[in-house]
Amino acid sequence: MQSENRIFDDLSRLINGAAGTLAGVGREFEANAREKAKQWMSGMDFVSREEFEAVKAMAAAAREETEALKARLEALEKNAGTPPQPATKTRGGARGRKTPPVA
Repeated sequence: MQSENRIFDDLSRLINGAAGTLAGVGREFEANAREKAKQWMSGMDFVSREEFEAVKAMAAAAREETEALKARLEALEKNAGTPPQPATKTRGGARGRKTPPVA
């Protein structure tokens, strides 16, 4: 009877050891796959989530500021009694130069 228990004990130790080894191999494979994916993604010129969220917040702030400035401009024009003028286009991005009328 004693010998049967030893066989079962040895067999259970062997199975536990194999399970631990397989779990370690699985973790190592996952870590290697994750590292390879990071290397591949860094070569693809993607932005990180943090960078995306920062730019998204900047765009939202700029949009809010633009809306506030539009409202302020409309209020000033209303108080001044002058009709709002349409935005003028500039050529070549130069400030202050208006496009000449097209003949």
